[in-house]
Amino acid sequence: MRGSEVHAAESVAYLNRAMVRLQEIWDEIGILEEQRLERTNEVHKHIKGLLDLMIAEEEAHKPRLVKSIESCRKELSDLCSELQLPPFEEDGCTMLQMEKNYRTKLEVMKEHKRQRLEELKRLTAKDCELCDIMCTTPFSINKNSLPSLTQLEAYRAYLDELTKEKERRHLEFVSLKKEIALCMNDLEQQPETSFETDVMCEDDEAFCLSNDNMDALKLLLGQLKERKNEIQLHCSALRTKIQQLWERLQVPQEEREGFSEHMVKSKKKNIEALQIEFQRLEVLKIQSMKSVTEAIRAEIALLWERCFYSQEQCQAFVPYHEDNFTEELLNLHEAEVKALKKYYEDHKELFDGVTKWQENWSLYLELDKKANDPGRFNNRGGNLLKEEKQRSDLQKSLPKLEKILKAQIDLWEQEQGKEFLVGGQKFMEYVQKQWDEHQSEKEKEKLERQLKKTKQTQEDMLYGTTVRTPSKRRMAGNPTPVKLRKLNGTSTMSTPTSFLSSGFGGTMCQSSFQKPPLSTTKVAILTILYLILLLTHVYYNLPITVNLQIHLVTGISLNIFQVDSLQM
Repeated sequence: MRGSEVHAAESVAYLNRAMVRLQEIWDEIGILEEQRLERTNEVHKHIKGLLDLMIAEEEAHKPRLVKSIESCRKELSDLCSELQLPPFEEDGCTMLQMEKNYRTKLEVMKEHKRQRLEELKRLTAKDCELCDIMCTTPFSINKNSLPSLTQLEAYRAYLDELTKEKERRHLEFVSLKKEIALCMNDLEQQPETSFETDVMCEDDEAFCLSNDNMDALKLLLGQLKERKNEIQLHCSALRTKIQQLWERLQVPQEEREGFSEHMVKSKKKNIEALQIEFQRLEVLKIQSMKSVTEAIRAEIALLWERCFYSQEQCQAFVPYHEDNFTEELLNLHEAEVKALKKYYEDHKELFDGVTKWQENWSLYLELDKKANDPGRFNNRGGNLLKEEKQRSDLQKSLPKLEKILKAQIDLWEQEQGKEFLVGGQKFMEYVQKQWDEHQSEKEKEKLERQLKKTKQTQEDMLYGTTVRTPSKRRMAGNPTPVKLRKLNGTSTMSTPTSFLSSGFGGTMCQSSFQKPPLSTTKVAILTILYLILLLTHVYYNLPITVNLQIHLVTGISLNIFQVDSLQM
């Protein structure tokens, strides 16, 4: 039994007890039946009226609940639709609980709507601020309707990206403004247009960071840099011309140092000073035409050498040999210098490579000459091994360098459509000519050494005038001075085979007196010894070198000639 039913039963029991008590009181008092009936009717009337009133009030509460439920349900349905949420349904409960649940849910939905509207308002305000700064189009969203959560999230993401872009543009603007200020300061230039004034004078935060303004900033900076670069190039050209004129006119160093400030900076006053100095030097150049022309000719000769011009190419510049020094002649020389410099710069890599080859070639020739010098063994400073290693390295590196240069020259000739000449001939022909001349020179030197050695050997064999000075350390097999036989008390006669060991022991020198002629017997003995030596090589199958052949043939021939002379 529910609590309300218990209370109702207790109320009925209490009413019955109250009516019984009233009857008892009326009996004790002695109230008549008619009065009892009236009073009982009053009690009934009061109780009935109270209960009827309560019943009427409770019956009136039900329609209100139904109406409230319907109203809340409708409003909640509209909010769910507006908030793009699923509809809210409440089943399985009493009317009173249903009405309470609907009212609670309705309050929650109203709070969601209020929060979304506030978020939309905040995002819209931020969007307007960014649009004013960056001159962009506002985010496309219906501000008259309630946005969905997805739309708000997209709006926030868009504004976050726009904020990052604004910060990036602001940093770029500050950097560009700094560079523009530096360029204007270097150019000694004030803002001229309204845009330049806005850039230089306005607050950084107030500047409109639109795409057009950012492009205009970059364009302005580019124009200023280009103007600055043009001025620097102009100043550099003036400085180069001034330096050349100083050298040609032989301007004192003190005067040059007094002008040094303008040779570094490129401001307005520096440009004016450079132009004045250049004009002054031009006047001096005209006044001293001959010396300037000769100075330019020296420069032309140096450039010819750097560009490996042939004699025919040098002779082709006829004004170089004229003696009538005029301004026109000077201009022709200056034009030639300019053309040669351009030609050198265009092919500098090739010229540097050829120069490197020539330097290595000259060093190789020098080291090769030292390698063939008999006196090189007297060097006890340790340079002999070093020079030999260097010569060997050069002998290997020169062909490699020639191969690289040949590839570069072939490519250059394909691009230029003409031949690359060194000294009036193709580079590889020039290189081959150098190698051929070197080889011919070596063959010539070798032949001269052989002839000289043959002649010396013949003289030693014929006259035996070799005198030996003792060395610091006598080698095995060397005869001591005591054992040498003396002839006529003046000179020592060497044996026929003494030339075979002439490299041991001492230094060879010739006697200062007339060599006596050999007797017929001695000439015959020498001839027999030569023949025995030849037969020994043939018998034992020993190699007979070219030098040995020359020695034998020449020795035998001379001996026969000596015999014939003696017989005559």
